[in-house]
Amino acid sequence: MTTTTTAVLVPLLPFLGALAGLFLGRRAPGFVRPLAILPTVAAAALAVVVAVAQGGGAGAGKAPVDAATRLTPTGSVPIDLALHIDGFAALVAVLVAVVACCVQIYSTGYLRDDPRYPSYAALVSLFTAAMLLVVYSGDLMVLLVGWEIMGICSYFLVGHYWETEAARSASLKAFLVTKLGDVPFLFGIFALAADAGTFRITGILKTVAVGGLDHPTLIALLLLAGVAGKSAQFPLHTWLPDAMAGPTPVSALIHAATMVAAGVYFVARLLPVFAASAAAMVVLAVMAAVTMVGSGLAALAQDDIKRVLAYSTVGQLGYMTGALAVGDRGAAVFHLLSHGAFKALLFLAAGVVIHAAGTNSLAAMSRMRGLARRIPDAYWTMTVALLALAAIPPFAGFFSKEAVLGAAEHAASGHATASGTLAAVPTAAGWTVLLAGLVTAFLTAAYATRLWLLAFHGKGPETAPDHGKQPLVMNTVLWVLFIPTLTLGLATPVLPDWFDGHSLTPTLTTSVLGTGIALVGALVTYGAWRHTTALAARVPLGAVAVAPDAAPADSEESAIATHAAAYGDNAGAPDPADPGRLLLGPLHRPAAVGFHLDAVYTALFVRPVQAGARLVRFLDREVVDTYVHGAGTASRWLGAAVRRTQTGNVQTYLGALLAGSLVLAVAVVLVATGTGA
Repeated sequence: MTTTTTAVLVPLLPFLGALAGLFLGRRAPGFVRPLAILPTVAAAALAVVVAVAQGGGAGAGKAPVDAATRLTPTGSVPIDLALHIDGFAALVAVLVAVVACCVQIYSTGYLRDDPRYPSYAALVSLFTAAMLLVVYSGDLMVLLVGWEIMGICSYFLVGHYWETEAARSASLKAFLVTKLGDVPFLFGIFALAADAGTFRITGILKTVAVGGLDHPTLIALLLLAGVAGKSAQFPLHTWLPDAMAGPTPVSALIHAATMVAAGVYFVARLLPVFAASAAAMVVLAVMAAVTMVGSGLAALAQDDIKRVLAYSTVGQLGYMTGALAVGDRGAAVFHLLSHGAFKALLFLAAGVVIHAAGTNSLAAMSRMRGLARRIPDAYWTMTVALLALAAIPPFAGFFSKEAVLGAAEHAASGHATASGTLAAVPTAAGWTVLLAGLVTAFLTAAYATRLWLLAFHGKGPETAPDHGKQPLVMNTVLWVLFIPTLTLGLATPVLPDWFDGHSLTPTLTTSVLGTGIALVGALVTYGAWRHTTALAARVPLGAVAVAPDAAPADSEESAIATHAAAYGDNAGAPDPADPGRLLLGPLHRPAAVGFHLDAVYTALFVRPVQAGARLVRFLDREVVDTYVHGAGTASRWLGAAVRRTQTGNVQTYLGALLAGSLVLAVAVVLVATGTGA
């Protein structure tokens, strides 16, 4: 089997599994789980085969796999069903397929009693196939198909618990915000194809290499709007924290391997297009910096454990776009890979924690003793994942994040060029990313430490409801993802074989500075926690008795419902021992609500649209319908008048006939007389 054939099967198998799952979900429920897992596992194995063929030792500098078939004549710019697989695409496809496998396997235990599991599993497979299509596609229009399918799948998956208002509004918000960015993204693709004369990625890169783009800044900024929407970058990031209303495995899939990774991957693949405009690179750097710092502050103020991780994803995506802004797509994709491993682990471990604690609230968990002892698998794997998130050596996050900071330092010194181009990276972009990255390193360590302390080291007298032992498959998946989280940094010396050949080894300056800042952030948070815990010990927490007959929970939603019934209003009460309040001070309240960006968007967009809708409704009902109703009323009145003349009396009819004949005769005489005169 050739590499091209193998690559075609990678997105095709999950797609066929999704179709079969949708058709057989109700007719043959016994096939649902095999159809969800086996095609995805096979796709992951084939993706590994393709990656091995594209890199590793002898594969260094190997030419990308390019194949194309003309779909249909479309005028001057044709559309091809094309593959373009370089080292970046090969490794990102492995990440997507492996995380999707873990999510599908984990979901068999997490949603084992969910009646909507067949449609859920099929949508996850379709989601995976769409992302793999984006990764392997060599034509921008075909890439756009996968891009849009992901948006549709996310709408249904985030709204899986559609009975709840939070899930319905979150799914609608995710769909609308991402589509808001997709409109200029589509225009950017058309403008790019118009300048390059093709939708093929290889043709576009050749055009950029010879300076053939006529409007590089306009194209880059239009494309960045779509990237900001899909990859949850400022100012279109607000949908991602709300998307936590979906099942936890969906959160892991969206945050680790699909959807949000698509925007970063797109910029990495077309980085020469963006590097052709210095203004676009500066805009990308500023967007990344604001995203990093703002999300770090917001994460430090969140009470929901999944929202902490959601804002964490926004910040880590900021690191990736920051690496792209300084022209190093190798560092960006390296961080994409390591982040995918530890963020999938964090979300799936959080699902176990929520299942055991019966709540998403860190404030409630901080009042529970012994939670870590009851879920040792989640405790140890999540601890390592948080260390990787905080970029503490020797875990994967340290190597990838320091590669980003090293690239920013190199750009700030004025010696960097964008990968695949000769264009120099603006030093302003380098300094912006470097300073924001160091500040975010402190904030990341702070909120990671806060989450770990509040979730696993509760001091209150309350104990969590016992929801039973976690399913074996859920704990097994955690240990599978634990391996790359722990060891992926060891791949630093060989990853350049798949990338541009540039070294990804962390520089000494940024390693010492970044790690030191992260350790300071962790220690400061720990000290604040000790201080606030001592103060909180003086305040009676009012322990609430737990119902002894609490039923085992088989999903996050039922666990939370059981916890609410057991704890009452105290379940979500503010935690006086929360170190985030002490660290943020007056910033805590605005950071907890995302710095009121949702309120700004409501005032600028939602309310005007609603007012416009009300105006259209008024005009339709009171103006347009008035003419329609008036025509109907006039017809009824005319009919009523005519009906009154139909008396059924023959004498009346004859009298009317004679009167009419007389009138006609008089009229004829008058007309004849006038004509004769």
